[in-house]
Amino acid sequence: MTEVERAEVVRRWYRGGSFRGIARALGVNRKTVAAVIESHQKKRAQPVLAVAVPARRKSTFDPYVAQIEMLLERYPDLTAVRLHEELSAAGFKGGYTIVKQRLRQMRPRPVVEPVIRFETGPGIQAQMDYSPFEINFLSEGKTRVWAFSYILGYSRRRYLRFVESQDFTTTVREHVRAFEHLGGAATVCLYDNMKVVVQCWDGEQPIYNTRFLAFATHYGFRPWACRRRRPQTKGKVEKPFHHITTHLLNGRSFFSLEQLNTFVSEDWLPQIDRRKHDTTLRPPLEMWEEERGHLVPLPEHAYDTAEVLYRSVGPEWHIPYKQNFYSVSFLRIGQTLPVRVTENEIIVYSPELTEIARHQLAPPGSHQKLTKPEHQPGRDDKRRLELLAARFAELGPDGPHFFEELVRTRRYGKDEGYRLLGLLATYAEKDLVLALSRARRYRAFSLTAVERILSAQAQPKSVLDSLEAEAQPHLSALVADEPVPPRSTAEYLSLLEPPEHGQEDKESP
Repeated sequence: MTEVERAEVVRRWYRGGSFRGIARALGVNRKTVAAVIESHQKKRAQPVLAVAVPARRKSTFDPYVAQIEMLLERYPDLTAVRLHEELSAAGFKGGYTIVKQRLRQMRPRPVVEPVIRFETGPGIQAQMDYSPFEINFLSEGKTRVWAFSYILGYSRRRYLRFVESQDFTTTVREHVRAFEHLGGAATVCLYDNMKVVVQCWDGEQPIYNTRFLAFATHYGFRPWACRRRRPQTKGKVEKPFHHITTHLLNGRSFFSLEQLNTFVSEDWLPQIDRRKHDTTLRPPLEMWEEERGHLVPLPEHAYDTAEVLYRSVGPEWHIPYKQNFYSVSFLRIGQTLPVRVTENEIIVYSPELTEIARHQLAPPGSHQKLTKPEHQPGRDDKRRLELLAARFAELGPDGPHFFEELVRTRRYGKDEGYRLLGLLATYAEKDLVLALSRARRYRAFSLTAVERILSAQAQPKSVLDSLEAEAQPHLSALVADEPVPPRSTAEYLSLLEPPEHGQEDKESP
């Protein structure tokens, strides 16, 4: 009889079958059935033999266990090197490796705090963060870029773009693009300790960047700084960065940053929007259709993200910006002019705030010199001389005489005249006027002489001095008729209200 038949006999017997009935059903002898049942009962009646556990061998560590426990209690971060030194001083003869192994076994395991998933309703919360990446572009080589990611907490629909900087202008510009891509802004957006959003901390209280608060007020959302050293608070935006590495960048090559961003916006993000999310089990695009009506509507006019700064015009009538040079009229040499930098253009204004030059923005650090023909002095030497003399006439009563003698006595007097006007970018106009007067008194009609006088008697002006001298009077005149009152701080109070209970400490994967 096979083991399968014996098992069937035992099964039927446990179900109440008689020997005769089992024998008839299986086509075997009744005595055979009886013998199988008897053998089964005998095996069950036998006592179970205890498995002998070998005795643990004595270890050279046994006399030192209490000392190790005491040291770990006092110094939880004790290293294996220090423990080996202490044990050796107490008479231990073993080596460092065995000490390291025993320390790993005896050191208490850290208690991992469980993270509770926190979900929010439609339009309530968004999360934003940067993540750095080293990408080897085919045209530019290895380049360090940052992924700007903004994700809606309810639908998980997101905006993603790679940028070259994390400065204020870039951050605000990408926020505007994210709002336009998603059709609005969430009521609250979580951030980490980035300087663009959080200026500093007063204990556990974040002090927000007032410029960013003004931007948030324009779009009607509230920034919320997460507790420091708790990245799991922004789990919804943190976790997808790993997906960028393993899916977006893995196995793909890109010619340039522009091509990468085009692929992300036109191919990759639409795929992610239509794919079922692991947590919600629904496509983000489908849930976004429910959420879009709850988002804060976009304002009528987008926030102006252009960077505004001041630049001095050098002796070659160009202004510098990020290691490139852009031309203005040569008559502007020495002036400090307001400059507005958009994403694609650089626009130069006169001190009266009228536009005087516009250039396409060159790649940062490319050392390009962009010159427009209308900005050049021209080939009419007589006209150039008249215009240059007019500029020196603005530098006091000694200016015209100094210029006349400079042109008469110096071989390249006109070129030195341009460079003299360029000194206005470094020194105050009154100091240059005094230097020209002193040089005329001693009949030292040269650029070198004026530079020596200035270096001995004048101090280079600071940036604030430049703005006060060049821009403040014109700005004051411009707004004199309709002064702009300061904005009340009450308008910002709603941005500092705490979020809903538990919202700031929960993970949102």
